[in-house]
Amino acid sequence: MQKTDIRPATNEVPGVGRVLVVIPTYNEADNLSTIVGRVRRAAPQVEVLVADDNSPDGTGDIAEDLARGDRQVHVLHREGKQGLGAAYLAGFGWARRRGFDAVVEMDADGSHDPQDLPALLAAAADADLVIGSRWTRGARVLNWPLRRLLLSRGGNLYARLALGMPVADATGGYRVYRSSLLDLLDLESVCSQGYSFQVELCRLAHRAGARITEVPITFAERERGASKMSPLIVVEALWRITGWAFDDRRAAVRHGWRAVTAGQARWP
Repeated sequence: MQKTDIRPATNEVPGVGRVLVVIPTYNEADNLSTIVGRVRRAAPQVEVLVADDNSPDGTGDIAEDLARGDRQVHVLHREGKQGLGAAYLAGFGWARRRGFDAVVEMDADGSHDPQDLPALLAAAADADLVIGSRWTRGARVLNWPLRRLLLSRGGNLYARLALGMPVADATGGYRVYRSSLLDLLDLESVCSQGYSFQVELCRLAHRAGARITEVPITFAERERGASKMSPLIVVEALWRITGWAFDDRRAAVRHGWRAVTAGQARWP
């Protein structure tokens, strides 16, 4: 493949530093080339890591071809389908070992618009965690049936009330993490997947006193390929959120509410 000439004057994002966009994949052969190209055009400074779970449809081979054609695209081959959370944790580790200053989570299916990435990166100059939010003022959600809309809004409301986090979209998967924040979090203790993975990372960041901000995005349902959403993912999220809420309340009884909610003092 011919080398892609989308080279910026510098590989650092102003106010943030070196940024890695982690894109987990499993059977995303129809979408990967398009989404990587759109990311590289929208934010030429960033590098991209495709974390592929040994996709049987050849996604990993496509990723290798993209990497051969663009020095800012990399591939992490994983042994098999291990879940979204595990893929992101592997990507976080890859980025931290190589000195990146921030890591972006982005889906491969096109639901996260790369055109929103510059706004998220700009917000990261003054935040530890930036969430691309579907449920804050100015956001748009396209092509979702009413059932999905109600499920997402209801789940986020439950997470916000149960865990005491003033975040409109705790389940959103379009995010920027500062590496300095990831260094503070006990990532080895994280074992959840799907929606609950995003809520768990948000909870850990909140409890660590992170500066968290939300930026409105345009979110669209995938056009090609099969969705990874399943009833088990929803059940896992509700079960884990309820468990964390009880853990927080038990901790509050033992140590007082101030110890549990101290992180809110630094909320922007």
